Amino acid sequence: MNQKKDRILGIPNRYYVLLFIILGFLAARLYPPILPHIQLPPEAYNPEQPLFGNFYWTNTLTAMVIADIIILLLALIVRRVVKKVEKDGTLIPLGITGAIEALLEIIYNLTESTAGKWTKRIFPFFATITLFLLIVNWTELIPGVDSVGILHQAKVGQGYRVEQLTANIATLVKPECALTEAGATQTDTTNLNTGEGRGRCYELVPYVRVLSTDLNFTVALALVSVFMTQVFGVQSLGGAYFLKFFNVKGFFSRPIFGIIDFGVGLLELISEISKILSFSFRLFGNIFAGSVLLFVIGTLVPVLAQSVFLMLEFFVGLIQAVVFGMLTMVFMSQATAGHGEHAEGH
Repeated sequence: MNQKKDRILGIPNRYYVLLFIILGFLAARLYPPILPHIQLPPEAYNPEQPLFGNFYWTNTLTAMVIADIIILLLALIVRRVVKKVEKDGTLIPLGITGAIEALLEIIYNLTESTAGKWTKRIFPFFATITLFLLIVNWTELIPGVDSVGILHQAKVGQGYRVEQLTANIATLVKPECALTEAGATQTDTTNLNTGEGRGRCYELVPYVRVLSTDLNFTVALALVSVFMTQVFGVQSLGGAYFLKFFNVKGFFSRPIFGIIDFGVGLLELISEISKILSFSFRLFGNIFAGSVLLFVIGTLVPVLAQSVFLMLEFFVGLIQAVVFGMLTMVFMSQATAGHGEHAEGH
């Protein structure tokens, strides 16, 4: 029985692994990998033609649409499976539905132990952020993400020089070449199918780039997290919540300590604003660094070695998603708990 599970079409799985290693080695010899052009901002598919105004459709927006579609599909699958198990009376979902149920149960229990009566209000934010970031971060592991795209003529000091052009294959060398080489200018165009344009500079714009490597996304998510934290604080404590930041009640009754309390409140305000920076750059820095690591390893050792780092990035993506969601939940819970003499039973 175990031997059948370890075989595909009657061939042991270990031979498939060996076959893929050999094919990877041959592919690396025929098409040598190059170190990609790395930049922080997302790349637009057509930088010359915005959709409207100054808005360009970028590869990270495509990644966001893909992540949204995956979430909707997972929701439909879970809904269908839950209805089926309820109808059958088993009440034990299996497969991916069981994994999602286990994850949500862990998230709910963590929220309940921290937020108390505010659990039902805070749990949706914790669960949504965690699930969404899991899918977004794990798109980094899909073959072709960040590596398959469109060749665009590069700006001065960027991209790679095209040394040889064939029917559909371009050999790219020398990073950060100048467009003035071989008489090329920024207005030159090249037909990759005819083989014209030797010496011109190009850069690869991936069709899909990991959404978490776009600082616009991480900042937007951090703003949502911090803003909703203040909303829950006001809903729980009313106007007294703002005394956390602007405590002026002790100015006349106890002048010295009143000034100290006011200074502590300003520090709390600075701390609240700094949460946006810490949220944004923690997620962005970890995922962007992981992408660069995969680029470099894939360039230096294109066969097999990258698999180890893909497993590492699997756990990094999981940890970063859980950390972002958990910190959001903790900050929201703290905001509803009250401060000082305004503290309520929790």
